[in-house]
Amino acid sequence: MKLDTSILALILALAPLACQKVAPAPLPKPAPAASALVGDTKAAPRLLQAQSVGVVQEFADDPAIMAVLAPRQAEIKATFDLPLCACPKGLFRGRNGEENLLGYWVTDTMRARAARLAGKPVKFAMTNSGGLRANLPPGQLKVSDIYGVMPFENELVTIEMTGQDVMDAIKQGILHRGSEPSSGVKVVLSGTVDKPDLLITWEDGTAIKPDEVVTAATTDYLYNGGDAIPALKNGRRPFTTGVAMRQMLLDACGDLAKAGKPLEAPPLGRYNILPELYAAAREHKLGK
Repeated sequence: MKLDTSILALILALAPLACQKVAPAPLPKPAPAASALVGDTKAAPRLLQAQSVGVVQEFADDPAIMAVLAPRQAEIKATFDLPLCACPKGLFRGRNGEENLLGYWVTDTMRARAARLAGKPVKFAMTNSGGLRANLPPGQLKVSDIYGVMPFENELVTIEMTGQDVMDAIKQGILHRGSEPSSGVKVVLSGTVDKPDLLITWEDGTAIKPDEVVTAATTDYLYNGGDAIPALKNGRRPFTTGVAMRQMLLDACGDLAKAGKPLEAPPLGRYNILPELYAAAREHKLGK
């Protein structure tokens, strides 16, 4: 299923603005006559006072604007209600220290799509958990569910990373937010809060060589330095694919529906982090 998400996003962005009801600012009081201020240094100083004006619901919708928006709103609602694929158990972000299965699916999808576009294997992918704004509910997924997960216009980017950059990105993600969803690696964080032991391997258990160079996938937001994962910015030969992350997820669901398959959660065990270490990382106390 192909959806023109750029048009939908534009309409969504414009609609709230057009519908917003704001009380008009009070008319300014007439300024004193120039002769009262210019050349009269003995005039009493004027006191200026700010006034707070709240957003209220006092004004009716503008018929002309509503006439323009109404058909678009109906079109958007119809599009958002379109069915995608089944997701029997839902996919959740694991905000309480559980593994981020939604993030695993998103990054697995990033790797697969990037590999198709680049025409070569993509060994690693990372996004940020803060960019996944909702869970996928159990049941039949709709277009609106994917918009809930990914409301942003971020694009898929491929870069070349060294093995050291990959390990640094994983570590920075743990120190920043407990962990960030990734694909292609296995991570074990053990030890104690004072002396944590971080082991990162490729997903098949082989060691990551610091000087090896691999193709990786991320978002333009993270590559440009967003969300405190600077190792991703070290990536070389960046290629912005032009594929929006949201469209990528819509396409993945469409492919599953065509194949008659449901969206299932990826296997557990990608990130194995002791709960006390996860909590310490979230509080920025790990290793201090």
